Amino acid sequence: MKKFNIRKVLDGLKEVSSSTPSVQVGPQENHLIQETIQSDHFQLCKTVRHGFPYQPSSMAFDPVQKILAIGTQSGALRLFGRPGVECYCQHESGAAVIQLQFLVNEGALVSALADDSVHLWNLRQKRPAILHSLKFNRERITFCHLPFQSKWLYIGTERGNIHIVNVESFTLSGYVIMWNKAIELSSKAHPGPVVHISDNPMDEGKLIIGFESGIVVLWDLKSKKADYRYTYDEAIHSVAWHHEGKQFICSHSDGTLTIWNVRGQGKPIQTITPHGKQPKDGKKPEPCKPILKVEYKTTRNGEPFIILSGGLSYDTVGRRPCLTVMHGKSTAVLEMDYPIVDFLTLCETPYPNDFQEPYAVVVLLEKDLVVIDLAQNGYPIFENPYPLTIHESPVTCCEYFADCPVDLIPALYSVGSRQKRQGYSKKEWPISGGNWGQGTQSYPEIIITGHADGTVKFWDASAIMLQVLYKLKTAKVFDRNRSKEDKGSTEVSDEDPFAIQIMAWCPESRMLCVAGVSANVIIYRFSKLEVTTEVVQLLEVRMQYELNDIDTPDGGGEQTSALPTPGASPQTSGPPSHPSTSSNNSDGSNIPCLKVRSTPLKQSPGYQVDLVVQLVWVSGEPPQQITSLALNSSYGLVVFGNSNGLAVVDYIQKTVVLNLGTVELYGSNDPYQRQPRSPRKTRQPSGGLCDINEGSATSEDRCKSPTSAKMSRKLSLPTELKPDLVLLSVCPPRGANPLDHRDNSFSRSRSSSVTSIDKEAREAISSFHFCDAFARKGDSTLTPCLYVGTTLGTVLALALTLPPAGEQRQLQPVLISPTGGKWDIRREGAMENRYSYSMLVRLKGSIMRMAFLDSTGSLQPPPYEPWYEPNVTADGEEREKVRKRRPVSVSPSTSQDLSESQYAVVCSEKQAKVVSLPSQTCIHKHSITEASFILRADVVQMSQGVCVACFCANGHIMTLSVPGLRPLMDVNYLPLTDMRIARTFCFTNLGQAMYLCSPTEIQRITYSQDICENLQEMLGELFTPVETPEAPNRGFFKGLFGGGAQSLDREELFGEIASGKANRSLAQHIPGPGGLEGMKGAASGVVGDLARARIALDERGQKLGELDERTAAMMASADVFSKHAHEMMLKCKDKKWYQF
Repeated sequence: MKKFNIRKVLDGLKEVSSSTPSVQVGPQENHLIQETIQSDHFQLCKTVRHGFPYQPSSMAFDPVQKILAIGTQSGALRLFGRPGVECYCQHESGAAVIQLQFLVNEGALVSALADDSVHLWNLRQKRPAILHSLKFNRERITFCHLPFQSKWLYIGTERGNIHIVNVESFTLSGYVIMWNKAIELSSKAHPGPVVHISDNPMDEGKLIIGFESGIVVLWDLKSKKADYRYTYDEAIHSVAWHHEGKQFICSHSDGTLTIWNVRGQGKPIQTITPHGKQPKDGKKPEPCKPILKVEYKTTRNGEPFIILSGGLSYDTVGRRPCLTVMHGKSTAVLEMDYPIVDFLTLCETPYPNDFQEPYAVVVLLEKDLVVIDLAQNGYPIFENPYPLTIHESPVTCCEYFADCPVDLIPALYSVGSRQKRQGYSKKEWPISGGNWGQGTQSYPEIIITGHADGTVKFWDASAIMLQVLYKLKTAKVFDRNRSKEDKGSTEVSDEDPFAIQIMAWCPESRMLCVAGVSANVIIYRFSKLEVTTEVVQLLEVRMQYELNDIDTPDGGGEQTSALPTPGASPQTSGPPSHPSTSSNNSDGSNIPCLKVRSTPLKQSPGYQVDLVVQLVWVSGEPPQQITSLALNSSYGLVVFGNSNGLAVVDYIQKTVVLNLGTVELYGSNDPYQRQPRSPRKTRQPSGGLCDINEGSATSEDRCKSPTSAKMSRKLSLPTELKPDLVLLSVCPPRGANPLDHRDNSFSRSRSSSVTSIDKEAREAISSFHFCDAFARKGDSTLTPCLYVGTTLGTVLALALTLPPAGEQRQLQPVLISPTGGKWDIRREGAMENRYSYSMLVRLKGSIMRMAFLDSTGSLQPPPYEPWYEPNVTADGEEREKVRKRRPVSVSPSTSQDLSESQYAVVCSEKQAKVVSLPSQTCIHKHSITEASFILRADVVQMSQGVCVACFCANGHIMTLSVPGLRPLMDVNYLPLTDMRIARTFCFTNLGQAMYLCSPTEIQRITYSQDICENLQEMLGELFTPVETPEAPNRGFFKGLFGGGAQSLDREELFGEIASGKANRSLAQHIPGPGGLEGMKGAASGVVGDLARARIALDERGQKLGELDERTAAMMASADVFSKHAHEMMLKCKDKKWYQF
């Protein structure tokens, strides 16, 4: 039974009694808004994964279906078809994929894993599934080979043996090639693991086996003995056949290639060292690095291609990895940016016994996928249409926007198309299999990624696809060539000084604002015209305070007041001169972390810098990293904050409107009992961009700050509203929960939504929200406001006074004043009526998100200004353009009865609250988590209504109704294993979300039931019915004299009748979930109903077929019986009774 608490009753009475007489807040108003959103509208599932496969390990290609498969070290499978057709699968064991083999044009794939298991994947369904698995118990798998149009898979092992698997039933054959029988007396030692298996292109009964030690055996499958053995001194890495089956080539560990005749056992007919220096005296060339793979491809009208990876000379120190293409007498060395994992040559025919006619090479690198055109001179590469460049520079932050303006993606694409490189192959992308999905989702989606090198990328994410639109390089604003004197000011951010930390974007106005790790904020405008900026406009802001020894607040002594020390640059409205170094300033003041370029800046169409704001060093200490950022195009303001305070910048007038310390937000009514302390001499780490453990500082912990701060601008406040500038140190109150005591095993490193708070619990600014709201208790009109959330759970409101639009907006200042009200929302036991000076909301934990609803419960977006071309000299009408505001539903008010016209939704790390405005009464409160904390929270618009979506550190994804805060969904989705997920997790409207699941991949998920039901239709199809090309013509004479390809009845040779049963202890067969039973379990929703109906029809048809067969058998039996009866009757017709 719930315990009765009299204090809650008294708190409620006090709240009612403290309300203003003009606002009568009744209990019935909690039920005025009918919530249409229900738990049935939510379902969580993964949709698609984009980006380059993280840590790739193997690759395969289907030459008929034209599908590429890539396996990774974590057991993942990525399948690629035509641009926009991608698929992600995962092996449950998570073991590395060591080899992949397509069943060509069969819609199936065989994967071999490092845990000695082999799996058969069904690709004929939109979400591929495993049909069969085979787990080897006593031998390690090293190599697999599946001949074209064969159902028998050869598996080589570490012991040197070869086992044969039927891929239809995934059972082992009794036919085994033992290593000792393969080599017999040709070697006294064990030949090593099997590194290659392939059948002779012209004779399927001859199998070539390559052992690591250098022995190659040509095995006769019918006679079960070796025909020829070939021995070389160096270890073998790979083997490749000439298509006529008379020669093969081997690559070795000393950087040599050996070419052998099949019938010549002695020495190779040719030895090549592609990158070795040939001595003049005829000696053996110097050894080179191993050639890891070689392919031998022939052409009908020219010299064959020999393509290899590795083999470089040992004296080429620092040379990049290379792919070598040898064609006739020419040798081309193609340098790669990353180490080569594997490569495949794409050929015109899938038949190994015909001229191969190679046309491209797919090169899988550690961090890239390159396709080379072999048909053009110079071997140009194809332009990669897949979104594989997400990790071009490490991703530091992400934002996700759904239901954007329809003209936004074409505008970004038009300016981004001019950034494309030239020199690509003119041919179409050769990986062109599969078909696109038939989804009905049509709203535009954009993903923005910020990177460590200062770039910002815009991606078109519509209809579960991903395509890069535009790339912005923010580092161009700064001077990269720093002198030795300047390097002292960047000592804490030398590695990635331009890294993006937070981004704020207004899709309607196309205004962009980015904050970097070097304590800089850059404001961009979008333009379709090219301009040259002579001088980059710069504002410098000092956001630090000096601590003085003061008496304790309750000591009765007089408090020492320190007036702000004005800075020079923030008070200038024009473009200030660039800061000089600290040569004339012994204490290192007014030094920015980065130096803005002083030369003219040519800005291409797209995003062009409008203003740079920099926090400068004060008293030899670097500024604190920026923890929160917001912009509003209608107000023309940008606000940013850190652990020292906040600054509001008017980017239209290029001035600082407000520079305020965190303590000064409260004025003399600070709710926390902050005790004085001396300034710290050692810098504490602030929110880094990399995954760090508590107490450890990485190279990316930049621009750190002491606890002191100094104000650099006088406030534009009325005299009677100016807060007391009492400089108090920031210590946690006795009753407050210290932020470093977390119920999790890892420390929090926040960027934007995740802010690193040091152990002294300094109060930082954690979130902002611009909106038109009822700023004061009892207001009847909406006022432009800025709401500020802090890490100690406080929400404060600042009222904005904006000049009229047009010319006056350029001249008159923006005024910001406290609202003078109070939101009486506190934890139990806190004092109720003490803080009457500024409007206040307090929650447990750091404030994550704020949003506002109108009187109908609809989400009230912030006002915005529509985009216009900034570089055109506008006429008077354009200059006088009135700010466009979205309509806000406000209930009519009278002097006697003012209805609640607005609701504020506030979410912190621990709880969510809904406050009714203008009465400022908490109408709903919900504790989201006690044992953990929220990493990301967003108020999102669904098709059925508005909800709060939260991602918790314990892996739970939750949604709450608005304004009732009813729990609608709670799914334990993903345990937080690294801070990358916390840093990049984003919710957006219409049930979409995303995060970076690896350094190179974006995982998109949905929490919408509608999208989950339609996902099957939206996904692309990998398998499409395609006719297999005709086999090569043998010719009259080859057919007459037997010179063509020899076929082999493998069923007769490897079947159970001929070879017997395999040893049961050798491998264990595991049926996969991809069969009929798996389809039954996987079917769900509308598509699932159709699938179930189809399965039922198949089963019914199967039973009817069996019934027909039984009926036909009975009819045949009756006919036989009738025939025998008739014969008996004729035989006995003329016999007498005594003749029987």
